[in-house]
Amino acid sequence: MARFSFRGFVYVLIVMLGLLSAAPNILPQSIKQQLPTWYTTSTLSLGLDLQGGSHLLLAADTNALFEKQLNSFSSDLLSELRSQNVRYTKTSHSLTHKDSRSGSVVFILRSADDARKVKDTAYQISAQPNGSSALDVEIKQSTVTLTLNELYTEQLVKDTLSRSVEVVRKRLNETGLTEPSVTLQGKDAILVQMPGMSDPTQVKKLLGTTAQMTFHWAANSQSEQVMNKQDAAGNTYRLEQKVALEGEHITDAAGVLSSENGQPVVTFRLDSAGAKQFATMTRDNIGRVLAIVLDDKVVTAPVINSVIPGGRGEITGNFTLPEAGNTALMLRTGALPVPLTIIEERTVGPDLGSDAIQTGVESGVAGALLVLAFMVAIYGRWGAIASFALCINMALVFGALTLFGATLTLPGIAGLILTMGMAVDANILINERIREESKKGRPAASAIEVGFDKAFATIVDSNFTTLIAVSLLFMFGSGPIKGFAITIALGLVSSVFTAVALTKMLMLRVVKSKQKNTQDRAQQRVPLRFSSPLLRLSDKLSGINFLAKRKIALAVSVVLTVLSIGLFAKPGLHYGVDFTGGTMIELTAPTLTTDELRNVIESNGFDQIAIQEYGSEHHYLLRAPVLDSSGELENSNAKQTDALKRAISQADSEVSFDKIDMVGPKVSGGFAELSILALLIAGGGMLVYLWARFEAHFASAALLTVILDLTKTIGFFALTGIEFNLTAVAALLALIGYSINDKVVVLDRIRELLRLDPNKPLADTINEAVNSTLSRTVFTSVTTLLALLPMAIFGGDAVESFAVPMVFAVVIGTSSTLFITSTLLYLLGSRREKQGKAQLKPTAEEIKASLSHIP
Repeated sequence: MARFSFRGFVYVLIVMLGLLSAAPNILPQSIKQQLPTWYTTSTLSLGLDLQGGSHLLLAADTNALFEKQLNSFSSDLLSELRSQNVRYTKTSHSLTHKDSRSGSVVFILRSADDARKVKDTAYQISAQPNGSSALDVEIKQSTVTLTLNELYTEQLVKDTLSRSVEVVRKRLNETGLTEPSVTLQGKDAILVQMPGMSDPTQVKKLLGTTAQMTFHWAANSQSEQVMNKQDAAGNTYRLEQKVALEGEHITDAAGVLSSENGQPVVTFRLDSAGAKQFATMTRDNIGRVLAIVLDDKVVTAPVINSVIPGGRGEITGNFTLPEAGNTALMLRTGALPVPLTIIEERTVGPDLGSDAIQTGVESGVAGALLVLAFMVAIYGRWGAIASFALCINMALVFGALTLFGATLTLPGIAGLILTMGMAVDANILINERIREESKKGRPAASAIEVGFDKAFATIVDSNFTTLIAVSLLFMFGSGPIKGFAITIALGLVSSVFTAVALTKMLMLRVVKSKQKNTQDRAQQRVPLRFSSPLLRLSDKLSGINFLAKRKIALAVSVVLTVLSIGLFAKPGLHYGVDFTGGTMIELTAPTLTTDELRNVIESNGFDQIAIQEYGSEHHYLLRAPVLDSSGELENSNAKQTDALKRAISQADSEVSFDKIDMVGPKVSGGFAELSILALLIAGGGMLVYLWARFEAHFASAALLTVILDLTKTIGFFALTGIEFNLTAVAALLALIGYSINDKVVVLDRIRELLRLDPNKPLADTINEAVNSTLSRTVFTSVTTLLALLPMAIFGGDAVESFAVPMVFAVVIGTSSTLFITSTLLYLLGSRREKQGKAQLKPTAEEIKASLSHIP
């Protein structure tokens, strides 16, 4: 008794911690004011799709970084070789950027005997703290090829991106933006999220400017490596490639009006080391031209007439005062180590965000109430206990999300709704097991204990297979999709706890409380009663021969799959910009008709943009393809989007841009590859797990059925024309998890019955297993549909590509569990019998028992 009480204390403690973590999200302001700030501020953050704002994904141009480093090392090496009297002829400087490394610098030694000197000097020049060399030196027949070492380039990119994140964060903070989020994403990208900013045009200019300032002397007869640079007027300057002074020495800068001519200029101040170096170089080069190069353009090139002490200088150019201020800001916050290119932009207006919150909350509450009502309708007071556990489950999920500092997005709300529908499965499975034990005449407490024990392994198996699919969403997804994955994962873990631990404790408490109130020992041994119209109806469904029409069922499934593949080929999927790249803009233009909007767009030279009326009157959807598919192309679409917005704003001053998605070819191509990879790994991971937990033919039957479900759902996308985007990929992975969950329950029952009577005909065993789990299969499907239907009907376009296909997938997945999995298992099992193999491998206990009979 003490042990049970201790478990009860632990359970209550976990629940209380979860509820306390979730509470700040719903506490009224009057109560929050009386509580500590550290507690009341621990709330869920809303994603940009719910509160409005902009999201920019910036890719680092590592080619420029590699070129700079290779130039620096090779220049130092060649200079040192000359000082050692090593003679050479330089032949090429190729920067083809094959693979992930820079190109090469090639030169020919006049004496092959100098090869050892070249390698030793290269190591000395480029030695790293860990003892490795940044340069790889290859010498063939006196031809020397210098390339950057691969390990060095990987570390270089990592360090450079870390510095870039800090520079971007400083620039955004200086603009006064409210809580911008700047984080690394992947190996070579930076994610910038700006809540509340619906027009990031100025920020894009700020982040798209490297602000790399360097000082270069004009080339003369002694200059070795020379480059040509132009100024804003088109004048060309021959400059030394070697940097005389880096802009990183700038400690302060300001955009001001010149005291001499009143023109905007940028003043700057150098740190002590830079000031000393600047004074020395100007003293030693009086009469020479010193060019100040900002982002590859010469902004000024004065002649040094005297020593410039003090580390102060002035940049003149054709600045406006705002431009001078922005340039000063960028110099003040530091130069970006590498150019950053916008490869993805997503903007959501505040009105659309608030609508998404409202529809998400309304559809979520409606789905939850339907599920809870259905549970009570099925199991009465036991269903009420399960419903209470479900509410605690959702509170624990919110508490965990809050505790982890997660961000709630629209897909996250969809994940919460789906989680609730799927979490019911464990409760239904337990109640059905308890009901079976009660029918056998077991007393109430014993039926609960045995029912929970028998359901536990099935719950773990089914939830673990779902977690395999969900984990891939987190590994390969980004942004909102990761939030969706985290929500479902936390929900599954929480549902196991509330169903197996909390529900069991509550049911036993109710039973023992009733037993204490009666002195009749016979009454204490009365089995639990489960009586409702729905249960009586489900009991009448037993005895169905699901294998009787197995050939017809399998033929229909295969035909539908073939048709789905045909639909995938033609007309094909209606891909969103996540896959195709390009730009999609949702806007509301109150004073423009469709024809007027089309004329505005075409008259401004945008002839590749498709216009579609979208939802309500004067609400439009514009689609623009990727302009180019070569290297730096992402900026082409960004510039087109800005120009298009200006043209429409001039035609309609009341226009509002509700949502903008701009995805470059680099992102869309990678997303497509990762989506396919995620689906393949999900299937492979579940196959391995099921193979380990069950027999090979069990795992094969389940996986083949899931593949058939998957192809039909893809065909559904093609048939209905629902946009296939990142939310659709989430739906497919959720379908895999849901479908395999459904099938594991049936397979687990088949395995159980085979253990009890291995000599029973396989067809009879399969039919008995499917019939004995039929109530659970149907009830779980209905509850999941009840959770999804409000979202599919009222959730709006934002979740259409998730909710509607999931409704279809639940229907397909349920029917395939009953008819296709059973058929495939029968066919594979019959083949196994013909080969003389048992359906199940013997357990350790069976092997031990058989060995005990050997004399």
